[in-house]
Amino acid sequence: MHLTNLKADITSTVDDVFDDTYREKEGKKPPKILVWRNIILMGFLHVGALYGLALIPSASWLTLGWTAVCYMISALGVTAGAHRLWSHRSYKASVPLRVFLALGNSMAFQNDIYEWARDHRVHHKYSETDADPHNAKRGFFFSHIGWLLVRKHPDVIEKGQKLELGDLKADRVVMFQRRHYKLSVVLLCFLVPMLVPWYFWGESLGVAYFVPGLLRYTVVLNASWLVNSAAHMWGNRPYDKTINPRENPFVAISAIGEGFHNYHHTFPFDYATSEFGCKVNITTAFINLMCFLGLARDRKRVSRDMIAARIQRTGDGSHKSG
Repeated sequence: MHLTNLKADITSTVDDVFDDTYREKEGKKPPKILVWRNIILMGFLHVGALYGLALIPSASWLTLGWTAVCYMISALGVTAGAHRLWSHRSYKASVPLRVFLALGNSMAFQNDIYEWARDHRVHHKYSETDADPHNAKRGFFFSHIGWLLVRKHPDVIEKGQKLELGDLKADRVVMFQRRHYKLSVVLLCFLVPMLVPWYFWGESLGVAYFVPGLLRYTVVLNASWLVNSAAHMWGNRPYDKTINPRENPFVAISAIGEGFHNYHHTFPFDYATSEFGCKVNITTAFINLMCFLGLARDRKRVSRDMIAARIQRTGDGSHKSG
């Protein structure tokens, strides 16, 4: 197992380091252009999820357990995969692990890995500006789901096109998933979660579709979106009080470790996204397990001295030692 302490090597992932030279254009903001297809689909999805919630008492314990398994696989496809591995390159993964995470990412259905990582690097590089895809300064609704219901701000498109992204283009797993993304979503986000309980233990197709299918998918979506919205608005800022991202325990629980957001935006290259390792951080525990099994390596970690210095220099005074 390889664990690398980083003291000053923040240039290892320059695409995700905040660019303080960017300036928003003066004058009138471009008009919001609604994407009615997304609005309608998101509306139907959430209505379906509410119906799935009502069906929970009708689901067998095996189906509820399968729903939890699907939740965990799809969440890891985002957190350990698209986020920590492919967006920030905070550790290295073997081909089998990359394939598993890509499958989980398709089950999560939050855009393919290439597009997800590109937009996330833009988010870090131009956080809470017009070039941020889900700029939290535009309000909770916009940063949570509204950004998916309107056309992107021109600056988001422009800055995304300027990122180099050579590492993503060179990853065969990433590009294979991108080529076959729609089919993989149909199979892994909808058919597999529905057909497994129906075929193996006789669950009704209705319950199987709405509970491990739509309800699970919708909850994972909203848990991920809370990182963009709630974790940019509510919580303390022990590492850098000059930025809006916060430490939010509720988001850490729902997004399996992604709620330590003030730390993450301060040290985006740290594989644990938290000073406290596996504490309330299932994703970090998963990556550690993969390293133990020889499927991952070269985890990047911030040194204690670097953390302490940053707390003293820019923290809000709320830091607690775990």
